Amino acid sequence: MFETILYETRGGVATITFNRPKAFNAFNMKMHEEAIQAMDQAVTDQEVRCIVLKGSGKGFSSGADLSVSREFGEEADYGKILQETYNLLLMRMVEADKPIVAALQGPAFGAGLSVALACDFRIAADNASLSMAFVNIGLVPDAGATFFLPRIVGYSRALELAMTGRKLGAEEAYTMGLVNRVVPAEELDTAVEEYARRLAQAPTGALAGMKRNFLKSFENDLPTLLEAEAREQTVCGRSADHREGVAAFFEKRVPKFKGR
Repeated sequence: MFETILYETRGGVATITFNRPKAFNAFNMKMHEEAIQAMDQAVTDQEVRCIVLKGSGKGFSSGADLSVSREFGEEADYGKILQETYNLLLMRMVEADKPIVAALQGPAFGAGLSVALACDFRIAADNASLSMAFVNIGLVPDAGATFFLPRIVGYSRALELAMTGRKLGAEEAYTMGLVNRVVPAEELDTAVEEYARRLAQAPTGALAGMKRNFLKSFENDLPTLLEAEAREQTVCGRSADHREGVAAFFEKRVPKFKGR
């Protein structure tokens, strides 16, 4: 049982909901702790093949709870706090062998947006608002934003968004490539459910290999990536899902992947 998180599994999809709606799901220390626990639970559950992150109420997450930050005082070591909170969550997300989908509605600001960027896919309601708001309180982007943002939108646009902190609506975010899809707000839950279900029904091992290789592609040369592709293909080629996919192809039917 969680105090600041809702956790649900259905049809191979684990949904983790940030549940501090009165604070626009801002992260306090308890929510950090529980978000990490929930992510660990979803990653290790063999029945879970896709993970969804969303926020309760009217927003995804407004980032760090500044009322908590004030309690730390002027001499607070924000770097140490990051290493014990967001950084742990982000690494679990990146290393997860399962696709992660963010369902964005209302504000996704500061570190809230950073967490969304660390997801593999982002589906936004048409009322979503995105901002790298760190500059407004004299801080640099954190929680992985400087890794993910330029990779998604390019260096110049990423730096502009960081230095200005300006808000993006859902359609502009889509044009920039920050989100994969925009849907009417009242259709967000249904759209995310369908998207996640499709991923949960895919060959899980192949998706995990794709995620690993695409992340490696930013830091490695072609020969290294060719070797990585070969290693992943050896594993996938011996999987039950591969055998099922081939059988379905010749039998002219839709494959039924089991994630094995």
